[in-house]
Amino acid sequence: MSSASHHPFRFGVEMMEPFAGMTWAESARELEALGYSTLFAPDHFDEGFGPLTAMAAAAAATTELTVATAVFAADFRHPAVLARELASIDVLSEGRLEVGLGAGYQVDDYRSSGIAMDPPKVRVDRLIEYVAVLRGLFAAGPFTYKGEHFQIDALDGTPHPFTPGGPPIFVAGGGPRMLRFAARCADIVGVNPALPTSERRAEARRDGVAARVDEKFALIREAAGERYGELELHGWLQAAVITDDGRAAATEIGAALGALDADDVLESPFVLVGSVAEIAARLLERRDRWGYSYYTVQQPAAREFAAVLAALE
Repeated sequence: MSSASHHPFRFGVEMMEPFAGMTWAESARELEALGYSTLFAPDHFDEGFGPLTAMAAAAAATTELTVATAVFAADFRHPAVLARELASIDVLSEGRLEVGLGAGYQVDDYRSSGIAMDPPKVRVDRLIEYVAVLRGLFAAGPFTYKGEHFQIDALDGTPHPFTPGGPPIFVAGGGPRMLRFAARCADIVGVNPALPTSERRAEARRDGVAARVDEKFALIREAAGERYGELELHGWLQAAVITDDGRAAATEIGAALGALDADDVLESPFVLVGSVAEIAARLLERRDRWGYSYYTVQQPAAREFAAVLAALE
């Protein structure tokens, strides 16, 4: 079986707003110039621009930058409606689109909007159908689907995607069921700490330590089978800090995350602290150990972290 660790590195930035003193278009062009692969737009009601508009505007302002969501909540839009909007962005950007999808987890999104928040099993069931519907609508010809949550009757919408078969599907997860589904059905698999509802967030504080991540990858390898080597594996960086005293920074981050010790923080694939050389070495080690090759950093760290991208070239 081929190893997913052979994928080249690439990096994205989750953008909540334009950089200070810049327009959204200028900010997208700066990410492109810094060497980032992807601009990620969030899909929470209290963060950033609407993701479809944000992605379309960023793609229009650039020539190489990929645009993606972090991530569409399946409960917020019908898949037939979203498929058409995504196909349009894929056509207009000439294939520079990735489709991040999730089951929805943030309690405040549901509470503030009045959208019903079903139990986790129902939300994941709906997401599984959602991906099947998007795949079917991205394919050529009329598509029919009869599921528990969605019914499609011979729909052959326009436009058809620029990317044959549709843009890559990116599914992230922390729990066993989501990871197994992503391993079987996604093109890009985000291997994250568990993302419970905000009411239970404290229970997942240790889910990002290295030993837990080993368990997640064993599950993914088993679920993916022969397609494992085709998967691109993604990590969401909770912190990325360039410093000459990585242990001190790790101690501070561990306290903020909930009494994790510095060694746990330094070994976690969801935190990168140290000098540029130390961070580059850790990225290589983590690709060898787990296969992570695609990372997203948060907007405040984007400019400083670009030095790591340059060091890896």
